[in-house]
Amino acid sequence: MNKRYINNFAIIGTGMVGTAIGFLLKKAGYKITAIVDKSPAALKRAQAYTGGEVFRNPQEAVRKADCILLTTPDDAISYACKEIALCPAIKNKFVFHMSGAGDLDMLDAAKKAGAAVASIHPLQSFSSIDQAIKNIPGSYFAITADKKAQAPARNIVRDLRGIPFFISSDQKPLYHAAACIASNYLVALMNTVESIYQAIGLNEKDAKKAYLPLVYGSLRNIENSGSIPSLTGPIARGDSGTIKKHVSAINKNLPQYSSLYSSLGLITVKVAQKKGTLNARQAKEINAILKGEKNEHAK
Repeated sequence: MNKRYINNFAIIGTGMVGTAIGFLLKKAGYKITAIVDKSPAALKRAQAYTGGEVFRNPQEAVRKADCILLTTPDDAISYACKEIALCPAIKNKFVFHMSGAGDLDMLDAAKKAGAAVASIHPLQSFSSIDQAIKNIPGSYFAITADKKAQAPARNIVRDLRGIPFFISSDQKPLYHAAACIASNYLVALMNTVESIYQAIGLNEKDAKKAYLPLVYGSLRNIENSGSIPSLTGPIARGDSGTIKKHVSAINKNLPQYSSLYSSLGLITVKVAQKKGTLNARQAKEINAILKGEKNEHAK
């Protein structure tokens, strides 16, 4: 275990993230000395996972810990920080939040009160506490920290069996946008696939069984070879006739997905050009089809 700057934690906000991280911190040898939440049910659940003593007043929890971990919803972080900053005991302690997009400004009140501040964000999805506990080890964590908190934040991530990397506050929105595309938008995209297959007669269960092997195969290709070499399909082949059929069928039957298909298609054209399988003439022709433009080559 790394050299310890922090031995125990107070967790303020015991939703899925706070509870899962609390469990893993305890497993790594840290002590969860206090947990705080407005929900009695959330506190009861978190206590079972973390062993932390229950407090309703966040300022009381500050006195119990070396580090206060704010895992409330993003919109409540600044308010929670202002509340704990009123406790004189916060001086020389550490205050961390786990927002993906939020910068260190959310913790200004604690910093002005003499605390060292950081953000640690696991690049992982949280669909349940138990799944989060399983998924977090091995995940990358983005760290944004003031100078005093850099080493402790890095050591904590490593003790969680995570892989730390540092980004600036200015980089956080872009970092988090990419994370949302990789996770949230992937879920939305798979829901679109299900809807299209349901429109041709498959039920949800069969649709999932049909497309998931394709998705897993594509992900394995990306893992092994990278995203650009893994591109296959009609755009990569320059098959404009097939793209025409796709656009026509979607416009006719499921027009709500037309803009999605075209927008992703335009990005795919650029990937195919990077791969070297699509020349400039083919790219122009397919782009015109996707944009709904009349094009001499597309006639």
